[in-house]
Amino acid sequence: MRLSLRLAAGVILACAVAAPAPAAVAPPRDGAHDFDFDLGVWKTQITRRVHPLSGSDETMQLSGTVTVRKLWDGRAQVEEIEADGPKGHWEGMTVFLHDPQARQWSMNFANSSEGKFATPMIGSFANGRGELFGPDTLDGRAILVRAVWSDFTPNSHTYQESYSTDGGRTWEVAFTAHKTRLAPG
Repeated sequence: MRLSLRLAAGVILACAVAAPAPAAVAPPRDGAHDFDFDLGVWKTQITRRVHPLSGSDETMQLSGTVTVRKLWDGRAQVEEIEADGPKGHWEGMTVFLHDPQARQWSMNFANSSEGKFATPMIGSFANGRGELFGPDTLDGRAILVRAVWSDFTPNSHTYQESYSTDGGRTWEVAFTAHKTRLAPG
């Protein structure tokens, strides 16, 4: 019996030594600096659908600048947008805030002509793409808005907003901004 216990103990010890150690689990990505790519001054070329969700394909073009600066060591940012188009000068401001508990960002936009923040969009970055979502209304109708950052290079990226009236099953692009870096952040 002693021999079998020693043999069993030896087998267990050999297995324990030969077995690889469990892989260390990487901590979840906090995402606190996901928007660092956007810091700086950008030239923006905007294409905006004039009557989204109406069946019309009419668009207008705007050109301008976007200035993005960080606050709170990058866990918040302020974006100032100035653009000109066929209807004149347009200004907007976005405040991005990082929620460390949820590991998500909120996007809080205000149009200078309205002087108040819209309902925030909330989301995160994954697989080289940022997506934030939020509810809104358009012409008295409830819609869902999706904001997407994509097509990243060191000196350019694309921002796009799409609208959905069916809870996100289908989307219509309403706003696209191609940004090209003018100065680093």
